[in-house]
Amino acid sequence: MDNILTLLVFFPAIAGLLGFVIEEKSMRVYGITVTVLEFFLSLWLWGIYDGANAGLQFVEFVPIIPSMGVNYYLGLDGISLFIVLMSTFMTMIGVISLSIKKNLKNMIISLLFLEMTMIGVFVSLDAIIFYLFWELSLVPMFYIIGAWGGPLRIYASIKFFLYTFTGSLVMLVGMLYVAYAYHDLTGVWSFALTDWYSVVFSVDAQMWLFAAFFVGFAIKVPMFPFHTWLPYAHGQAPTIGSVILAAVLLKMGTYGFVRFSLPMFPDAAVIWIEPIAVLSLIMIIYTAMVAYAQKDIKQVIAYSSVSHMGIIMLGIFAMNAEGITGSVFQMIAHGIVSGALFMLVGMIYDRRHTKMMDQFGGLASVMPKFALIFGVMLMSSVGLPLTMGFVGEFLVLIGFYHVSPMITILGGTSIILGAVYMLSLFKKSFFGPVTIEENRTLKDLNANEIWSLLPLVVLVIWLGVYPKPVLQPIDNSVHALLKFMDEKAVNEETKALIHVATKTKEAK
Repeated sequence: MDNILTLLVFFPAIAGLLGFVIEEKSMRVYGITVTVLEFFLSLWLWGIYDGANAGLQFVEFVPIIPSMGVNYYLGLDGISLFIVLMSTFMTMIGVISLSIKKNLKNMIISLLFLEMTMIGVFVSLDAIIFYLFWELSLVPMFYIIGAWGGPLRIYASIKFFLYTFTGSLVMLVGMLYVAYAYHDLTGVWSFALTDWYSVVFSVDAQMWLFAAFFVGFAIKVPMFPFHTWLPYAHGQAPTIGSVILAAVLLKMGTYGFVRFSLPMFPDAAVIWIEPIAVLSLIMIIYTAMVAYAQKDIKQVIAYSSVSHMGIIMLGIFAMNAEGITGSVFQMIAHGIVSGALFMLVGMIYDRRHTKMMDQFGGLASVMPKFALIFGVMLMSSVGLPLTMGFVGEFLVLIGFYHVSPMITILGGTSIILGAVYMLSLFKKSFFGPVTIEENRTLKDLNANEIWSLLPLVVLVIWLGVYPKPVLQPIDNSVHALLKFMDEKAVNEETKALIHVATKTKEAK
């Protein structure tokens, strides 16, 4: 238990190294076994996690370069716990549903190393260790897109790498400045986030530092206008690449805002509320309209991801418990739902080798099981009550309503617009007569595909009906975050806004 986070982080990487000596024919079973064990390890972590404790738990601290303040420092709270769980779960499901036959061994090894970097990002409490995992995550995803992607895979993988790497360099400058400021204040070097939280910056310094971190996190989300790399990455990536990208990698950006930007720069975060809300509205409305214009099913879901990430950003900058808790829950919901939708598109692509809507029609009569599961995920994506997609969006909109009713109303159009483009997709692809002869002989989901999708369906409905087991620990940690921001803020206006948020939570 003392080193459970280390085990969780490095077990996939060690298994990946051992994978080089495993025979190709045994690699699929090996990959499934490793990811299942990793998922059960994260479940065990949840089982022993104290949900009533809002602070950091399972902390590990080992000095690496003491003179420079670089330490192996891990820990998690309610905010990061369920993102870690979602990461291990979606990696496991992705490997189980893997249909790639070309260089399967290299693919599974790449996924295992990618899983290590993803978990590492969400449990790191030292900025240098965080940054190393953050940057290392680019390498396996770059390889996955470039080696197994579509015709424009090289362009897509390079664009993905350059966008995210450039943003990370700007963020690194901000990190180095914060470390220097801590050294200037205390006389010692430290990259520990818990040490950085104690530094109180002037509002002007906060604005510049917030901007530096914003560039790194916003590109990863991706926020408008940095979103143009995502449709190419999704469009050219193999199915498993799109699943992991949508489910986990995008959440690194939103997680970074919650873990770094809000607690370190509370005054700047409040000042940035309106600009970020405007950018989020553009993400929500503009990309939803672009999604409706797409003829490629996968591109519809790709642009849908950008739109839903806009909702998550609104919740983060609501500066109250409802909004931030809702956004963290929505990260998990979006990861599961969008991952499932990309898996479903991959399954139909394997059968027809096309993703164009005009090549389908009448699939509900030919593939009823496929149509049913696609329909469940679609309804959760548009926020149907009693699905987990509704819970997060509802909390986000309630939270931001305290900030701006008008922006909330405009943000709420995501539900309407989402229903328009997703139901249009469903109608064109699944209803009506079967007009293309080749579609009449399509096989419905096989046993392996059903077993990989069924847990996702169960989660979507279970957490839509009864989300408390996940919401409660998240809410406790969010409340602690808001209380800390209230105490650290310099401006009275900031204190007033966050103070109202914390008092509202305490009253409840």
